[in-house]
Amino acid sequence: MKRLAIDVRPGEYAVVRLPADAPVPAELLAPGEPAFVSVTRTPEELSIICPAGREPAGGTAEDGWRLLSVRGPLEFTLTGIIAALASELAAAGVALFSMSTFDTDHILVRGTDLDHAVKALRESGHEVAHP
Repeated sequence: MKRLAIDVRPGEYAVVRLPADAPVPAELLAPGEPAFVSVTRTPEELSIICPAGREPAGGTAEDGWRLLSVRGPLEFTLTGIIAALASELAAAGVALFSMSTFDTDHILVRGTDLDHAVKALRESGHEVAHP
């Protein structure tokens, strides 16, 4: 696996599960605030990742996550990025929640595991910017 540049994003995040027929909370998608928000709808659920404290009501939320983003953009022809990061973190005993965007890949780790995750990724040869 090639060496990746990974940025630890500031703040904590929450993962929220809403009913499948719930409306997408428009206030989370308003431009202006430089926060990561992801919305995914399946036949079974509406899943949202958002800054902690901005969770929509009516769902099941798990907060305390920290966001790590691979510096992109990444070419679609690249393979194994999430697999490599997942393997490296699994070997260190760190669970993750992953997602991808058009430009890059992102992973969430529990805030209590952040330092351990950063150490494992650095030991695997990646550059991790952790302010």
